[in-house]
Amino acid sequence: MNWNQLLSTKRFGLEAYHENREDDRTEFQRDYDRLIFSAPFRRLQNKTQVFPLPGSVFVHNRLTHSLEVACVGRSLGASVGQMLDKKYKGEVPFINELGSIVSAACLAHDMGNPPFGHSGEKAIASYFSEGKGQLLEEKLKPEEWKDFTRFEGNANAFRLLTHQFNGRRPGGFVLTYSTLASIVKYPYASIHADEKKQKFGFFASEKASFERIATELGISRQPDNPHRYMRHPLVYLVEAADDICYQIMDIEDAHKLRILTTDETKELFLSFFDEERRRRRIKTMNMVTDTNEQIAYLRSSLIGLLIHECTEVFVENEEHILNGTFNSPLIKQMSPLSAQAYRQCSDLAVRKIYNSTEVLDVELGGYKIILTLLEHFVTAVLEQEKAYSRQLLMRIPQQFEISGESAYCKIMSVLDYISGMTDVYALDLYRKITGMSMPSL
Repeated sequence: MNWNQLLSTKRFGLEAYHENREDDRTEFQRDYDRLIFSAPFRRLQNKTQVFPLPGSVFVHNRLTHSLEVACVGRSLGASVGQMLDKKYKGEVPFINELGSIVSAACLAHDMGNPPFGHSGEKAIASYFSEGKGQLLEEKLKPEEWKDFTRFEGNANAFRLLTHQFNGRRPGGFVLTYSTLASIVKYPYASIHADEKKQKFGFFASEKASFERIATELGISRQPDNPHRYMRHPLVYLVEAADDICYQIMDIEDAHKLRILTTDETKELFLSFFDEERRRRRIKTMNMVTDTNEQIAYLRSSLIGLLIHECTEVFVENEEHILNGTFNSPLIKQMSPLSAQAYRQCSDLAVRKIYNSTEVLDVELGGYKIILTLLEHFVTAVLEQEKAYSRQLLMRIPQQFEISGESAYCKIMSVLDYISGMTDVYALDLYRKITGMSMPSL
C-alpha cells in the first residue's frame, strides 16, 4: 500500500460526478461536517456508552464519547501527518489532512451501535443463535446467517454510511473513500471472522461496496488469507483514539459515580508517568483543591502522553503498517511503563466498572428490550399478511426496505430500524407493544 493511493477525495456514490466547491473546506473536513450534522449522529446523545444515562451525575454517552474520540483522533492524525510530511518532503498529497480524515472516521466509528451499549449487540446476536431466530437459519445463506449470529456494530456503521436507504441518494452519506476505509477495523466478512472473537467489518450486503473501496485505495488482501484485507493504515489511529478515550474516560466516570475512590483514580493515572514527571504532575495538580479538577488535570496530561506514544509507535512501524505485517493495536506497543499502566487500568475496569451493578442493570434491561422488539418485528416482516403484522410494520419509517425480495433483506431492514433507535425510544416502543404503556382512552 502507498499513501498516494490510500488518500483519496473520491466520494462513494459520486464516482462519476464532480462538484465544484465554493467554500474553503477540504473534502475530508466536509466529511466531518456531514457526519456531525446528521440525525444518526445526534441520536448518539441518547445511547448508552457504559453507565446508565444521566441521573444526578452526568456521565458519558455515545455522543460525548464520539466527540472526544474525534478530538484525540485529530491530534493523532495531525502529529503523524506532520512527521510523515517531513519524511516525504511534501511529495504526498493530502498527508497533512490525516487529522481531518481520522477525526471524521472517529465521529462515525460508533454510529452503527444499537441501543444499550454492547448488550444491544449481544442481544441481537443471541436472538438468532440462541433465541426464536434460530428457526430462520434455513431461510438464509451461510454468510447471511453469520451476519446475524455475529451481529457487529462496526459492520453496521459501514452499512449505515454506505447503504442507499429508500428515498436517499446512492452512496449513503457519500463520504470519501479514505474516511470510509478508516472505520473498517476488521476488513473481512462475518463468515471469515474468528470463531472466538467473532468481529468483522462489513455485512454480506456491503461486501461489494467495501471491495470497490479497497480496490480504489490499493488495499491488498492478506497474503496468508485471501478472504481478508489488510487494514487501511489510518484504522490504527482511529482504534488508538478509541482505546485512549474509553479506558481513561470510563475511569473518570467511575470516580464521579464513586465506584472508584479519589486515591484509586489518582494512582491509576499517575502510574503512567516516571518519577520525575509524576512529581511535576502532583505539584501542578495540588495547585487546585477541587477534586474533580485534579482528576481532570491528570486525565488531560495522560491523554497527551498516550497521543505522543501512539504517534511514535505508528511512525516507527509505518513500513510494517503499509505492507500489512503490523498486527497489534498501537496502545499495546507503547513504552513498558505506559503499557503496564494501561493493562492495570483495563484489569481494574473489568473488575470494578464493567461488572458493577449500575452497568449490569442497564445491560440486563436492554437485553430484554432488544430481544422483545426483535421477536415482534422479525416475525411481522416475515409474515406481512397477518393483521397484527401489518399494524406493527406501520411503525417502521418508509426509508427501511421491509418489502425486500429475500428474508435476509427484510430482516436487515428490521435491524436497521432497531439498531438506529435511542435507548429511550426503544424502551418506549417496548412498553407500547407489550401493553405496559397504553394511550389514554
